[in-house]
This record gives sequence, C-alpha cells and structure tokens, in this order.
Amino acid sequence: MKEKIQRELSGLSFTKNFRSATAEEWYVFLPGFRDPQTKGAAGKAIIHYDLYGNRDVFINTTIIYDDPALFAPELHPLVYEISEELVNRLVGYADTLLSVHAGANSYQAEYIQR
Repeated sequence: MKEKIQRELSGLSFTKNFRSATAEEWYVFLPGFRDPQTKGAAGKAIIHYDLYGNRDVFINTTIIYDDPALFAPELHPLVYEISEELVNRLVGYADTLLSVHAGANSYQAEYIQR
C-alpha cells in the first residue's frame, strides 16, 4: 500500500476548471485512476471560501472521486493520503472543513490552525 500511495502522490496533478469570487473547482488527475465515463480526471476538488467579517476566514473543501475503484474499502488509506495532499497543496494551512466523497471511503475532517 505504501508504494501505491507514493506512486499516486508522485503522479498527482490538477488543473483549475472554474473560479468565481468565492469558489474554485479543480480536476484531479491520478496515474492509476480515471473517471470511467469520460476517461478523464479521477475526481474533482471544490474549494468554497466563506468569509466572516474581516478577521475569520474558513474554507469548505469537497473532494469527489469519480473512479469507483477508489470506493473499495481496502483503498481507504490511499484515498485519505490523496485527499490530505490535495488539501495541503490547494488550501494550505487555512482553517478548513473537508468532505470527501468516495463511496465506502467517504469521510469528513476539520483542519484548525491554532
């Protein structure tokens, strides 16, 4: 599993599909996975910026994996590591609510910087 995770992380790439004043959508490409219908990106990340006044910024991030192979319960460590890397690369160290949609591997997490 460790080698598979490393291979996918080293080949991880993404491209911005859409941007508005409060949101971004990124296509997520992985070497070993693709959307079975389009044969394209394995998933997408949607980053929505909630601005509360001038001092509090909270980011809501949703990652949706389209390749059903990533729904297999034994691949939960892989889905987790890819999602973690996407948050690190696309969101950085901001306070973040994360929602991952990957069938049986779906989960929610909260990243708070203190």
